[in-house]
Amino acid sequence: MALTPSNMLPLGTKAPYFSLRNTVDDTIITLEDGKGINGTLIMFICNHCPFVKHVNTELSRLAKDYKSKGINCIAISSNDVVNYPDDAPHLMKQNAIEQDFIFPYLYDETQEVAKAYDAACTPDFYIFDENETLIYRGQLDNSRPGNDIPATGEDIRRVLDNLINNQPISEIQKPSIGCNIKWK
Repeated sequence: MALTPSNMLPLGTKAPYFSLRNTVDDTIITLEDGKGINGTLIMFICNHCPFVKHVNTELSRLAKDYKSKGINCIAISSNDVVNYPDDAPHLMKQNAIEQDFIFPYLYDETQEVAKAYDAACTPDFYIFDENETLIYRGQLDNSRPGNDIPATGEDIRRVLDNLINNQPISEIQKPSIGCNIKWK
């Protein structure tokens, strides 16, 4: 497990387009289909990473808390499933059901979407406003496996609340830390 930080895509970047298969219901989801009225949280996650497993419950809770506020969540897995079979699409579906994810869990087989977002780790988080402009990239919160800090989504919740309430969003943002994306 390589400890890898986010690359910190420049704020103000337009959300790169994607069209990917949702492993949960086998439909194709585009950025346009999945985005929220007030904003969109795009998460690069996977099944096997201990950093993601540590926050799965909070990701499920966060999506449910903000859906009615016009914020949609989209999860994407870009890992190489040949060398990391635990991240295979049929297991992504199983994981999404077990975790009660209400958001699509998309499979980026070519890894082009991860590259377009400059994603580096799992989990890696990006918040885009209603105009698909990047306003946040970084950590969920200060919780990590083994540090005894509960996963609350504090950093992302603060940004989402500020976005919804038209409040300023700090440009001081801490990178996420996790396992590196498993490149082909």
